[in-house]
Amino acid sequence: MEPRSEGGTGGPGGAPERGSASEPGRAPPPAAAGPGSESDARGTGGPVLPRPSAAPAIRASDTEREDVLRRLQDAFAEGRLDDDEFDSRMRAALSARTRTDLDGLLADLPAVASARPAVPGAALPSEGRYAIAIKGSVRRAGRWRVPHRLTTFAYKGGSQLDLRAAELTAQVTAIRAVGYKSDVQIIVPPGVRVVTGGFGVSRDGDESEDELPADAPVLHVRGFAYKGRVEIRARPRP
Repeated sequence: MEPRSEGGTGGPGGAPERGSASEPGRAPPPAAAGPGSESDARGTGGPVLPRPSAAPAIRASDTEREDVLRRLQDAFAEGRLDDDEFDSRMRAALSARTRTDLDGLLADLPAVASARPAVPGAALPSEGRYAIAIKGSVRRAGRWRVPHRLTTFAYKGGSQLDLRAAELTAQVTAIRAVGYKSDVQIIVPPGVRVVTGGFGVSRDGDESEDELPADAPVLHVRGFAYKGRVEIRARPRP
């Protein structure tokens, strides 16, 4: 009988069996990942980690909408926007729901520092309470203050009142328009409630009065036309 080696229970010659934990220089096999470990979470069978959701869009306030409307009026008065662009952006600003919607309307316009400075309303030119044209024409447009009562009269001529970049000084503005063998045109910005009276008055616009807020400014036009017309338009003719 051959004598037993003192090297342990390994193979012939006392060498340890391959794969034994006592084999020098070999690390022990990795332990199985338990439930809830990082490797288990990344595996196909582990729990799915929640991903951060996108921040919700911030709702726009009435003050923010009014600020955008003023900046659009400035851009129109400065010639940066044409008639169609101004009208479409004004309507979009009135119906904007989020700040992102409002920011998109100002993306190609100068920053706030270049917009109209905050000055008292008296700094804007006041054109008086009468706009009269006799065998000629009168036009008020751009940035101007509209008195709470205004009369325009045209005799064998024409009158145009463009209120889109103007400042309405009262909640209710009354305009008396008279055209004798003449046309009187009043261009009204979006967001203004229009009330008409008289005769020879026509109105062109697609804005529903039901969509306007209860505190929307009111324009009361009382017109009289003889062999002419008093026309209220939401935008000028192309």
